[in-house]
Amino acid sequence: MLQHADPTQVEGLMRFFKTGPGQYGYGDLFLGIKVPVTRTAVKECWKDVGFTELEECITSKYHEVRLAALLALVEIFSHNKKSPELQKQCVDFYLSHTDYINNWDLVDLSCYPLIGTWLLDKDRSLLYDLARSGKTIWEQRIGMVSTMQFIRHGQTADTYAIAEILLGHKHDLIQKAVGWLLREAGKRNPDELRQWLRPRVHTMPRTALRYAIEKFPESERRAWLDS
Repeated sequence: MLQHADPTQVEGLMRFFKTGPGQYGYGDLFLGIKVPVTRTAVKECWKDVGFTELEECITSKYHEVRLAALLALVEIFSHNKKSPELQKQCVDFYLSHTDYINNWDLVDLSCYPLIGTWLLDKDRSLLYDLARSGKTIWEQRIGMVSTMQFIRHGQTADTYAIAEILLGHKHDLIQKAVGWLLREAGKRNPDELRQWLRPRVHTMPRTALRYAIEKFPESERRAWLDS
């Protein structure tokens, strides 16, 4: 990862991930590495990575190195379906290092292929706990975005239930996540989404609503927003 550092990209990434004073990514440091380059580096070396190396990388001061650790963890998890013990280690490692999963891309690129997959055949109260009581907006976002994997398996109930928990959240990054996952659930069954939205349309944040109805026909979107 260090070999791929590109100083010319640093300033743009720092702006994009809101690292200025008072912004959600304040103080984070970047090497200037785009996600496709990070993925290539991970593909080349994840088989040689253990939890010692993951610990070193997830605690890095550099955003992209933390992302590489998470993507490597997902690879290890995904390629060890016949070893639930190792998969459980991956899940435990992830959940014990959420202090370092501290921006939306780190959450979105890792939580549903790992946590969401792990919970497909298990109790899902963990996600409800994160949504209700997560100590950061990032833990709360993990609770919401992890349901993407359920949606991909035709299961939308948890998405709607966790969206309900977070519907009144003040932070736009949570509102966007709620709306995004509602939209994805609605792709499976648009009428189910419409039915869920009707009693909430007057009180839910406009950001969440705009994201949720993004795939509706334009005239219908306007009608929802004018409600």
